[in-house]
Amino acid sequence: MAILGAINPMLSVGLDGDNAWRLADYVKRGGYVALRRILEQKLPQEYVINEVKKSVLRGRGGAGFPTGLKWSFMPRSFPGDKYVVCNSDEGEPGTFKDRDILRYNPHSVIEGMAIAAFAMGAVRGYNYIHGEVWEIYERFEEAIDEARAAGFLGADILGSGFNFDLFGHHGYGAYICGEETALLESIEGKKGQPRFKPPFPASFGLYGRPTTINNTETFASVPYIINLGGEHYLEAGKANNGGTKLFSVSGHVNRPGNYEIPLGTPFATLLEMAGGIRGGRKLKGCIPGGSSAPVVPAAAMMDCTMDYDSIAKAGSMLGSGAVIVMDETTCMVKALERLSFFYYEESCGQCTPCREGTSWLYKVVHRIEHGQGRPDDLDLLASVTGNIMGRTICALGDAASMPVQSFIKHYRDEFAYHIEQKKCLVPVDVQRAGSGFFTATV
Repeated sequence: MAILGAINPMLSVGLDGDNAWRLADYVKRGGYVALRRILEQKLPQEYVINEVKKSVLRGRGGAGFPTGLKWSFMPRSFPGDKYVVCNSDEGEPGTFKDRDILRYNPHSVIEGMAIAAFAMGAVRGYNYIHGEVWEIYERFEEAIDEARAAGFLGADILGSGFNFDLFGHHGYGAYICGEETALLESIEGKKGQPRFKPPFPASFGLYGRPTTINNTETFASVPYIINLGGEHYLEAGKANNGGTKLFSVSGHVNRPGNYEIPLGTPFATLLEMAGGIRGGRKLKGCIPGGSSAPVVPAAAMMDCTMDYDSIAKAGSMLGSGAVIVMDETTCMVKALERLSFFYYEESCGQCTPCREGTSWLYKVVHRIEHGQGRPDDLDLLASVTGNIMGRTICALGDAASMPVQSFIKHYRDEFAYHIEQKKCLVPVDVQRAGSGFFTATV
């Protein structure tokens, strides 16, 4: 189930059934009005960037960096080609919002990228789409063709003299390519491994040219901001957390799916929208921002509002907005084992601390889960995470370490029980009653 566009019509699933994603339906909902107004009224680039700054739109891919500020880093007077790139490489466990935007409303992304290109003086754009959703890539390519045929892409857009063309780029399923510089390497035809920074993409990005990279949902929000006005968009959320946000809710809930809510909405409200905990059970913990975010215990999570600042205060991150709900049937050791395996498998191997450390993390957690834990294993895990964090080119090492640290911090008794008793604190039949969703879907 996907619930999109309850507030922001640019994210709406549309009006016309199976054809909701097509250009005609998007135009009925006000699509391309923002781009047309910018070009026909000859609004200056600075106007567009300032409206995005006023909106306090923060990057929806995970980092939460202010979008308007990021756009202002692009050297608009720089001679030659400049690029805008959309990061649709949605590969982190728990995340599935961006693929639904591209499935149901690809033109919102196309229009947002065109507006961004105008604001930053870019001539070409690429949307890097995750390799395991081929049908989404094909649909985006069709939407590009529609937009180009209607004069919203290409040379002299709407007779304005503004030139911008856009291309889809299909990845091959590597999680590391969600890191922006690894993504650029992949587009260039190289092995998808992160670059050293600096230089940053704004000065040396795709093909060595100035480049701005934003997430799918970020670009999809831009037309709405221009139509509504930056200050009004900000008011839809809360201070320092402008607008609405899509949250992918999965795990032990009755109605998993994508839910659009104003930033600052209580977590309890989002949980209620998702039908509450399955089987009437109690919440045990929640990962609020994708599998790389630290887990938050039930009591603290119920006190949170869904925004960057509140989640950070609880010791975690809003991240991509992937909310993984775990009820009382969850074995936290087994959950961490599955997460650690993912990062062990997905490390690109470029940095020794990450390449070797993720292997250590998985193997130690694995032996604890399987009744072979040692008395010093928890101290060993703390030591390994400390030797990974902050010592890698990109954040994958940190992403692998933070779940380990937080799971042990908040559920240490379960880990100790596994080590001492050689079995799980949560009985196997209780785990089965909850279906053990981590094993099946993460």
